[in-house]
Amino acid sequence: MKKCVYILEDNDDIRELISFLLTEENYDVKAYPTVKSFQSKMRSSHPDMVILDVMLTDGNGIEVCDELKANKRTNDIPILMMSAHSYVHEIKQKCDAEDFISKPFDIDDLVKRVDHYLH
Repeated sequence: MKKCVYILEDNDDIRELISFLLTEENYDVKAYPTVKSFQSKMRSSHPDMVILDVMLTDGNGIEVCDELKANKRTNDIPILMMSAHSYVHEIKQKCDAEDFISKPFDIDDLVKRVDHYLH
C-alpha cells in the first residue's frame, strides 16, 4: 500500500511541484491550499507524513504543527516544515517538526527527506 503524504502549501506552483514529485516517487499525495481545507481532511484521516509551509494566507504552519503534535491521534505523524525565510533555527524552537527545509529547495533533497521518514 502506498504511503500517504499531505501537503499544506498556499503557493499553487510549489504545491503542484511537490505533489508531482512525490506522486512520481509512488506516494499517495493530497495537497491543500488552505489551513481550513487541510484541517477539515485531517479530522477524518491519518496520513503517513505532512509537509507544511510556515507562512500561509489563512494561518500559520507552526500553529498547525503544534496542533498536530498536541493531538494524541496525530502526534506520531512526521512533519516536514518549509520556509522561504532563513530563520530555520527559530522555527525549530517554536515547533516539534521532525525536519525543516528552506525554499527554494533542492528537489532531490526534498524527496530524500520524505523517503527517510517513510521507509
